[in-house]
Amino acid sequence: MLTILEDKIDTPVGPLWILCDEQFRLRAVEWEEHSDRMEQLLNIHYGAQGFQRVSSSNPGGLSDRLRDYFAGDLAIIDTLPTATAGTEFQRQVWQALREIPCGQVMHYGQLAEQLGRAGAARAVGAANGSNPVSIVVPCHRVIGRNGTMTGYAGGVARKEWLLRHEGYLLL
Repeated sequence: MLTILEDKIDTPVGPLWILCDEQFRLRAVEWEEHSDRMEQLLNIHYGAQGFQRVSSSNPGGLSDRLRDYFAGDLAIIDTLPTATAGTEFQRQVWQALREIPCGQVMHYGQLAEQLGRAGAARAVGAANGSNPVSIVVPCHRVIGRNGTMTGYAGGVARKEWLLRHEGYLLL
């Protein structure tokens, strides 16, 4: 059975759940109002093997490190370890998301091309939408082809805030 350590922090854009395994690899990072989505993903990915959630204060220092990101240390998220389930394709998309530099964006088609799957923008969008590790696997850095703020499960206003925070959108 997988033990998932959990903490919740306050951020400038709302409370954020942080869930990791006992090796302090992030398994989920999700906004509090979307905790039902997080529960669904946890059940999909870990339900068969079984898991238990255990409250933990700042597990592995991850809560403090995410607070540092919100305080302006943007590079910190590049150092945070993750362990995600999902399909091989989803994990490829999520790894590609981590390679989008802070302060830059891509559109779904560009990400599909980067993965060698030109024309698979919708599949990339679906994988992006099922990303369990928000912010750290920066799905907010993917925008619509025409520059629109589409497809962020945390909400468009929060996506815009994150992109401003990272220097892509001007205040």
